[in-house]
Amino acid sequence: MVDIKAADMGLLVSLNALLEEENVTRAATRIGISQPAMSAQLVRLRDRFQDPLLVPSGTGKGMVATRRGQAMKAPLRDALKAVLDAVNILVDFDPATSRRTFSIACNDNAAAIVVLPFIRQVRDHGWNGLRVSIRTIDAKTIREQLDGGEVDVVVTSRASVPSGLRTTALVSDNFAMAQRKNHPRGATLPSLEEYAALHHVIVSGTGGGFHGVIDDLLARHGLSREVRISVHHYSLAPAVLEASNFVCTLPTIFLRRFQDTVDFFPLPLSPPPFQLFMGWHHRFDTDLSHRWLRERLAALCDADR
Repeated sequence: MVDIKAADMGLLVSLNALLEEENVTRAATRIGISQPAMSAQLVRLRDRFQDPLLVPSGTGKGMVATRRGQAMKAPLRDALKAVLDAVNILVDFDPATSRRTFSIACNDNAAAIVVLPFIRQVRDHGWNGLRVSIRTIDAKTIREQLDGGEVDVVVTSRASVPSGLRTTALVSDNFAMAQRKNHPRGATLPSLEEYAALHHVIVSGTGGGFHGVIDDLLARHGLSREVRISVHHYSLAPAVLEASNFVCTLPTIFLRRFQDTVDFFPLPLSPPPFQLFMGWHHRFDTDLSHRWLRERLAALCDADR
């Protein structure tokens, strides 16, 4: 039996980070201490629990939890979150004085459309104590990260939000055809045939792909287009358009942010709407800081409609 009174909260926080990350350096970064300090805490934890807790993995990369460490992982995480919930319950939230870190998991288009305006709002209001962590979505771990509070919200397509979460729609928007200012084709609305005949840029979520839903729709009309450039990130598309005579089909809510450099026009066909949803764990429904974040993101999307 371990004398838990002898193990301070700092050690338990470190143990939680070590078990979650299975890497001393990442665990140290996660809680804001140096790698040597985290290594020293691991030594103390091993002595306290009389168990290695984490051992080198068989691949030589990172570490894996021992049987005891693995058994402690979920209960320790839940216990620490329960303590955090207890001390923060019904505490007022003031963004002007808070030092809260918000963690948002999202894909590239959600970051450009939803999160960047939030960051600008934080800057413009002088909420200098707030920190924002933008994280990629790992389908294998996102549910656990949301359950444990490591990630506050996920912003992505409806199909990519893990089941069982609270969800709300943030964006439902039409697509438009974008081109650079002073494009040689002029500023007339393209016919379906003219649209198909242009050279296109595509944003490929999987990276490197040259086929999308637009190609399927064109095929129904007996048409095809020539996709010359494939980019992985939405944010790259306006720069490619500005440097070329290509066109790109993008959500209008995204394109409105680049009106100084691109023109955009209604499409001569009707693809499904572009949609983004926000998901979070229901136990944060009444957390005032969490609710403030959700309301801010929703309001920013409403303002762009």
